[in-house]
Amino acid sequence: MLDRSGWESQLLETGFLGIFLCPLWTLSRLPRHTPPSSIVIWGFRWLIFRIMLGAGLIKIRGDRCWRDLTCMDYHYETQPVPNPIAYFMHRSPWWFHQFETLVNHFIELVVPFFLFLGRRMCIVHGLLQILFQVLLIISGNLSFLNWLTMVPSIACFDDSSLGFLFSSRRGGVKERVAQMQLKEAAREQLPPRYGCYVRKVVNISFGVLIAYLSIPVVLNLLNSRQVMNTSFNPLRIVNTYGAFGSITKERTEVILQGTSSLDPNDPTAVWEEYDFKCKPGDLKRRPCFITPYHYRLDWLMWFAAFQTYEQNEWIIHLAGKLLAQEEETLSLMATNPFAGREPPRWIRGEHFKYKFSQPGGKHAREGKWWIRKRIGPYFPPVNLQGLKKFYEDRNWPYPV
Repeated sequence: MLDRSGWESQLLETGFLGIFLCPLWTLSRLPRHTPPSSIVIWGFRWLIFRIMLGAGLIKIRGDRCWRDLTCMDYHYETQPVPNPIAYFMHRSPWWFHQFETLVNHFIELVVPFFLFLGRRMCIVHGLLQILFQVLLIISGNLSFLNWLTMVPSIACFDDSSLGFLFSSRRGGVKERVAQMQLKEAAREQLPPRYGCYVRKVVNISFGVLIAYLSIPVVLNLLNSRQVMNTSFNPLRIVNTYGAFGSITKERTEVILQGTSSLDPNDPTAVWEEYDFKCKPGDLKRRPCFITPYHYRLDWLMWFAAFQTYEQNEWIIHLAGKLLAQEEETLSLMATNPFAGREPPRWIRGEHFKYKFSQPGGKHAREGKWWIRKRIGPYFPPVNLQGLKKFYEDRNWPYPV
C-alpha cells in the first residue's frame, strides 16, 4: 500500500520536518532563544508545493479526461470509498463538473507558486489549500490524507495572521510575542547561547540535506514521464507525490460469497455474501462517512476490482482465513453470514459492475443506493483443503 498511495511517505516526511520545528533544549511554549527556523518553515512550504504541483502535473500528463475537463463526471462514483455526499455530487450538471476540474487545475498547478510571491500571496495559498482539502474531505473518504495535507499549509501563515486564534488577555501568549518582537526591533537581544549555535548548525545541515534529496524529485517533476508516490532515497524523507493520475470510468466490485454446499457447482447451492465495513456491497446500505479513519482492506479491494486475483494473491489468502472463521479477519468485515454456524465449505469471488442509483428514481425509491450487474467470476470457488499447497508455496501460515 505504501507505493500505491504514498500516504505513509507523506506522513513520514511531515513527521521528520516536525522534529526540527521544536526546540532541542526546552519544553517552553514560547522559547525566546530558539524561535522556529525559517529553514524548517520553508521545508514545510516546499512539501506542500511538491504535493500539490505533483498532483496537478500527473493529472495533466495522465488521463485525457483531465485535459477534456470530464474526469469529475466519473470521480464521485468511482473513487475508492464514496460517501453519501458523493452520491448527490455525481448527479451535478456537466458544466459544474467541468468547473470543478478547472478549479482543481488552478489549485494544483497555479496556486503553489503563490508561495514565492510574498507574504500576502503565501497566506492566500495557505487559505486556498486548506479550503480545497476541506472540500475533498466533504466529498470523499480519503481517510487521513486530506487532514495530513493541511499540516504543511499551516506554515504559510505568520504570527500576525494567526494572532486571532490566541487570547488577548494580559500576560498571554499574544502579549509575550509582541514584547519579544519589540525587543528584537530595538536590538535588545541577549548574547547567543551555546544551544543557539548548535541549533543553527543542525538547521543548516537539515536545509542542505533537504536540498540535496530534492534534486531527483525536481527532475521527476520536470520529466514528461513523471512517476508519483515514489521516493528516491531509502529514508523516504523527501518524496514525490501525486493522486488520481488516471480515473476509472466504471466502478467494479469484488463480492466475496460463501456456501455450505458440498458441491460448489450445484445450481441449488445457496451463496451468501460477506459485507465489508465501508466499500459498496449491499445495494441498500448507505455509503459511509469514515474520514479521517482508514479501512485499508476496503481500499485494497478497490484496487483488486480493476485487476485480477493473480495480481492480488492476498485476496486468496483472505478467502482462506474466512473459510477458517479467523476472528481477527472477521473483525475487519461488517457482516459474517455464517456467524453462529459451521464455517463455509467454499468461498468464491464474483465480479460486479456498480453504479449509483438515480436520486428519486425507481431503485432509490426501493431504498437502493446502488444498482449492479454481474460481470462474471473473479476467482473460482476454493476450499480450505484445496488451498493448503497454495499457502505452503508462499510460506503463509495455514489457517486453522
